[in-house]
Amino acid sequence: MKYFRQILVYAKPYKIYGFFNIISNIFYALFGTLAFVSLMPMLKVLFKSAEQITTPPVYNGIAKLGDYIENSINYFITQKVNSEGELKALLFMIVIIISTFLLKNIFGYLAMYFITFLRNGVLKDVRNDLYEKTVDLPLAYFSEKRKGDIIARISTDVLEIQHSFLSILELIVREPLMIIFTVIAMLALSPQLTLFVFIFIPIAGFIISLVGKKLKKQSDSVQKEQGHFLSILEETLGGLRVIKGFNAEGFFNTKFKESTSRFYKFSNSLLNRQNLASPLSEFLGIGVIAILLWYGGSLVLVDKTLAPDAFIVYMGLAYNILTPAKAISKAIYGVKKGDAAAERVLEILKTKSPLADKPNALVKTSFDSAISLQNVSFKYKDEYVLRDFSLEIPKGKTVAFVGQSGSGKSTIANLLTRFYDVNEGTIKIDGIDLRDITKKSLRDLQGLVSQDSILFNDTIKNNILLGLTNKTDDEIVAAAKIANAHEFIKDLPKGYEDNIGDSGNKLSGGQKQRLSIARAVLKNPPIMILDEATSALDTESERLVQDALEKMMQNRTSVVIAHRLSTIQKADIIVVLLKGKIVEQGTHSELIANNNIYKKLVEMQSL
Repeated sequence: MKYFRQILVYAKPYKIYGFFNIISNIFYALFGTLAFVSLMPMLKVLFKSAEQITTPPVYNGIAKLGDYIENSINYFITQKVNSEGELKALLFMIVIIISTFLLKNIFGYLAMYFITFLRNGVLKDVRNDLYEKTVDLPLAYFSEKRKGDIIARISTDVLEIQHSFLSILELIVREPLMIIFTVIAMLALSPQLTLFVFIFIPIAGFIISLVGKKLKKQSDSVQKEQGHFLSILEETLGGLRVIKGFNAEGFFNTKFKESTSRFYKFSNSLLNRQNLASPLSEFLGIGVIAILLWYGGSLVLVDKTLAPDAFIVYMGLAYNILTPAKAISKAIYGVKKGDAAAERVLEILKTKSPLADKPNALVKTSFDSAISLQNVSFKYKDEYVLRDFSLEIPKGKTVAFVGQSGSGKSTIANLLTRFYDVNEGTIKIDGIDLRDITKKSLRDLQGLVSQDSILFNDTIKNNILLGLTNKTDDEIVAAAKIANAHEFIKDLPKGYEDNIGDSGNKLSGGQKQRLSIARAVLKNPPIMILDEATSALDTESERLVQDALEKMMQNRTSVVIAHRLSTIQKADIIVVLLKGKIVEQGTHSELIANNNIYKKLVEMQSL
């Protein structure tokens, strides 16, 4: 329950619905008990067993409550029969019974009506916070987590919490109240018989608790396995072209079936244990009823201390305890499952981002002089990718980084955008450490065009506008023209309102990349970061994209991560990296003249 209590804070904005739910449940439990108690006057009329009492009874304290209630009923029946006759008295009793059952069900509906708003409100807020936290967490977090597991936590785990939330409110309010009111009525009818019942209830409760001990652990296994096969599904959909191309359908089918088989096994174990709750509690309840029949029957037939009509009502009340008792046992199992789900959800919500802004972080609105990397060392895991790296990038200059794969080029882009923080050293903008600037204002100063054109299932217009709200249609068109994208956009059926499909799969690679450039152009930042923006393109697309990039880089500070060296010959500074260290730097002509690593790389690509 410790995790579940932490989820309950999400109910605070909806506490008014919880209050009305509790009030409705109180009346539901009250009228649920009165519905059975109201059978007693009808039985007395039918069996003609009501004692003739002509004067109102006197209340003589809680010890004589049962006698007072019975005498009051007998007095009421005597008055009715004498004034209106037996048949009309019976009809009146039936109307009372119908009215109590009607009121019970009305308040039962109202309780469910109010709890619906509370449950769905909690579901909405938890999901919103989970999504916001997921977006806020650093990229490093997701390199260690399966996407499918994150999706499972936001979808099914939160849904499990929602269902369990209803269960715990029933556990706390409605069902215990029903039991309390029923027990009070039973005590009023026969304290001796009720005390006899309480000997057996703890035994039944202990047996039920034994069944639910392993439920949280089993529920956790089910939820983890669900996250695993969702990850396989996500990977399959993302890599379907490669899977088909390598005839790997069988391998992935086997992988998925192995996961669903484990899910099948865990789910069967969980549900079988959970399904045992209802029949077990009912069987134990019927066992208690059987003992009551024997002992209560002896009180009626042998001791003659209990009236037959009171015994029939008492048995109805005893059976009335079974329904809430079953609901409580199921709710206990639900809470155990919900606690496992809450633990998985809270694991994300309570994860602290190492890249969180400092309390007094600076909001930087301009770039004035230079970007400075001073003795920077960085590693993703154990091996350092950059080691004691230092470089000055003056404002207005284009600096290109080249080198073999794994030399640390893209890492520089990740550090400049603060997707990761340096392990040692500092990166500064205008002399201010990146860690002392808010992430939002830092990234407002930067535009990013990556090797993979990340587009969304939306219109071209909204993909170019990403994150911007104050741009006109004319500005969007102007940005598209600079990116050499306007020509193909205007030929689409709906132009800028055309939907480009999932990940932009309706467009070619070059078209997607030009949209990414248009997005960066529209943002109009002073610093542009291009991470191998042309490496995946054909020659014609590369020419169009390169032309767009050159237009975009005019009068800006540009950091270019280059794979194709032909695209960076006009750069002001070219930095050659090898195993995270600078081995050469200079202009294209200077590096060619040096006749070193850069020249060899150029010659290899020109072959």
